[in-house]
Amino acid sequence: MNDRILHTPEGVRDLYGEELARKKHIERALHKRLASFGYQPIQTPTFEFFDVFGSKRGTSHAKSWYKFFDREGNTLVLRPDITPSIARAAAKYFTEEDRAIRLSYQGNIFDNNSSYQGHLKESTQLGAELIGDPSVDADAEMISLVVCGMQAIGFLDFQISVTHADLLSGLMDACRFDDDNRERIQSLIENHNRFGLQEYLEEESVPADLAELFDSMTRIYNSPADWADLTNRCAAYPKITEAFDRLEQIYEILKIYGVDSYVSFEPGLLASSEYYTGLIFAGYTFGSGQAFVRGGRYDQLLSYFGKNAAAIGFAFSVDRLMLAASSQELEIEEDGQDQLVLYHRSQRVKALHLAHDLRQAGQRVTLISCEDTRDLEAEKSRYAGARLTCLI
Repeated sequence: MNDRILHTPEGVRDLYGEELARKKHIERALHKRLASFGYQPIQTPTFEFFDVFGSKRGTSHAKSWYKFFDREGNTLVLRPDITPSIARAAAKYFTEEDRAIRLSYQGNIFDNNSSYQGHLKESTQLGAELIGDPSVDADAEMISLVVCGMQAIGFLDFQISVTHADLLSGLMDACRFDDDNRERIQSLIENHNRFGLQEYLEEESVPADLAELFDSMTRIYNSPADWADLTNRCAAYPKITEAFDRLEQIYEILKIYGVDSYVSFEPGLLASSEYYTGLIFAGYTFGSGQAFVRGGRYDQLLSYFGKNAAAIGFAFSVDRLMLAASSQELEIEEDGQDQLVLYHRSQRVKALHLAHDLRQAGQRVTLISCEDTRDLEAEKSRYAGARLTCLI
């Protein structure tokens, strides 16, 4: 036999045993929490037409997508992101709906990018989208839902970094930066290169007051009280002051939810998707290496599909949550108890009836039959320590 067929391609993997149990625990906990907030499940196809993820509708460049053709010659894509699919479906099925729509989803996404060592090319997203509500209450609800979801899984130590897209955008507008300047600035901020940023601003002859604001944007703030001086210095730039005001309103609502201690404000946090237009947030915890959740407001995305509606959402990376849960040694909630029933063939009827009763009571039952008593004794010693019923 060719050994190659026993292995998976690079970037994909098999899951079984304890690791799969951890994944199912995380998914159950999150689904239950999403439902408790009134989010209804929706399922979209694994692959869609290329244009669904076109310019400003996806999270990655088309060169990293898995593309293929159908019999009619249409270009199809294994979804690199689920949010555009939800936006398409919402525009199709809720065209005339003017009330807020709450949708939840789970599915695998695909990224054919080999630039990251150990990067999964197939991973699981689980998330929620709130469509048709442009308010600060919707913003706060989504952040609170993320915190409650993490608590439901069993995480205690994690942080949600929050910003607004107009903070950096407004500052770049004030500097009259073109696309090349903006790309360079974003690269420096993404790499936390504060000194490189200062040098670049000097090279571009950015006024000292704006350079100082850029430096302030690279810091982290625990609450609006920490950026009071910053908002005063931004008074001449309405786009920036309005963004700070929005964040302050969100923070006041988060205090009512009782989740403000999990939130910090990071003006330099960059959007993971081009379609984000307002609030942006990402979550971090020990052991995951990268953000376990990313989300934000995308008020223009649905218009690409013919529905003008504000929207906000987030996506948990289930695979990163699994890594963090393993690293932090979170206890996995068992769904029922394991019970072994060993029986001699002559006791088959009694054994099957017992297994049925135990399963009806919510226990997991494994039946093991033996032909003679010697086999039965051998099996008993093999499963020593397990919850065991022996019928002879």
